[in-house]
Amino acid sequence: MLPKDPVILLSYVNTKLRDEYESLSELCGALDADEMQIRETLAALHYEYDAGRNQFV
Repeated sequence: MLPKDPVILLSYVNTKLRDEYESLSELCGALDADEMQIRETLAALHYEYDAGRNQFV
């Protein structure tokens, strides 16, 4: 289950991307998470996924 708090979600997702997954889609598939929901939640904090860096920036 992913954290509900957007700031904690940002930290959690970026850590998972850095340590365990090669892409956001791989992370979402493994965790059965909704990629668009993650993107929208973090976009509200002005963060977008950068595939080249494999993190939200």
